[in-house]
Amino acid sequence: MAGTPPPTLAGWSNWAGNQRATATTILRPASLADVTEAVRAAATAGDRIRAVGSGHSFTGVAVTDGRRMELTDLDTGVRVDTDRRLVTVPAGITLRALNELLTAHGLALPNLGDIDAQTIAGAISTGTHGTGAAYGCLSTFVEALTLVTGTGEVLRCSADEHPDVFAAARVSLGALGVLVEVTLRCVDAFVLHAHERPAPLAAVLDELPALIDRHDHVEFYWFPYTTRVQVKANDRVADDDRPLPRWRNWLDDEFLSNTVFAGACRLGRAVPALAPGISAVSARALTERRYTGRSDQVFCSPRRVRFVEMEYALPRDALPEALDALRRIVDGLPFKVLFPVEVRFTAADDIWLSHGYGRESAYVAVHQYVGMPYEPYFRAFEQVAASLGGRPHWGKLHWRDAESLATAYPRWADFQALRARLDPHHLFTNPHLTRTLG
Repeated sequence: MAGTPPPTLAGWSNWAGNQRATATTILRPASLADVTEAVRAAATAGDRIRAVGSGHSFTGVAVTDGRRMELTDLDTGVRVDTDRRLVTVPAGITLRALNELLTAHGLALPNLGDIDAQTIAGAISTGTHGTGAAYGCLSTFVEALTLVTGTGEVLRCSADEHPDVFAAARVSLGALGVLVEVTLRCVDAFVLHAHERPAPLAAVLDELPALIDRHDHVEFYWFPYTTRVQVKANDRVADDDRPLPRWRNWLDDEFLSNTVFAGACRLGRAVPALAPGISAVSARALTERRYTGRSDQVFCSPRRVRFVEMEYALPRDALPEALDALRRIVDGLPFKVLFPVEVRFTAADDIWLSHGYGRESAYVAVHQYVGMPYEPYFRAFEQVAASLGGRPHWGKLHWRDAESLATAYPRWADFQALRARLDPHHLFTNPHLTRTLG
């Protein structure tokens, strides 16, 4: 197969370093035909195969001790329809490369998360999202996709062609097949005005409905052991007339948010008793700022401090109760928390396994610095989130199994029936999917 080396033993780890695996074979398909051939070969051999993106999931979703398929060399061509604002790209393209491509054509994605290292296939398969009450996860921007199923069949899917597969495959954890090509609905390139400010948590919660309605995109970070948050609001504006000075960008996003924060985390890991003080200083270190910039450059920030993460999508009105419980959990832990808690908001959508299926959501993301204990912290909050109807982010750590998740998703049985049809021999499964999907 073109672009594929002979079978080797090859180690792999994800970005956070908490998931590792050794594949029997590395596959690097260069074309749709290569992907189809690789899937059929694995099926014939009775082997498992997993497509792997950039390794930015914290779960074992990409782990395989069978055949690992890397899509970085996959070339299905790039097609840009500026009049219709549609772009078709190989599934292995990273969001960073996609953003540059779109900018060159005067286009942009309507919304993004806060990092751009993921492949588009990995991002949509796990329900990656940004924030904004009018916007669903990135998968809601998918207009069409091409999927190679467990039988080697090639399906081109959209709302009009194989609509059931389209409804499921946009967030599928890679359980239905290998995504090889994606068509995305874009918008004209736009500028964002960013306003970032410290505030009391209680005041932000009191004004939250108005805050969400007033801004295109809003989120906040709560600093454990304090009553302080950092609020970030991004709004579309006509002109890029207030660019952030290069020195301020370096100071805030590189020096304070990465270099200094990394040092603070190392200090907190070495001397945990200092963690509350570090959190209090962090809450005050990021002062208010306003600036404008190209949308993707405002949405996305460098993330160089390694961490592990769990995130839950909650019914939006459950957020205050969840945060109250979370504060009690943090205060009662036998160890300290070194990372702030991130809160974001999304619109409802109709994708079967999307965290936002059928409801407006508030996302609560809990993090811990690498090398620090985290499981009791994450598990305690998971109990709270699950009791409030929460759904775990598919790319973030969680301990839910298929039985408990089945009640959280109204179309769960439909997804399982489709999976049985498209991948009857569970060619694309692994231990994580066996636990999560059954």
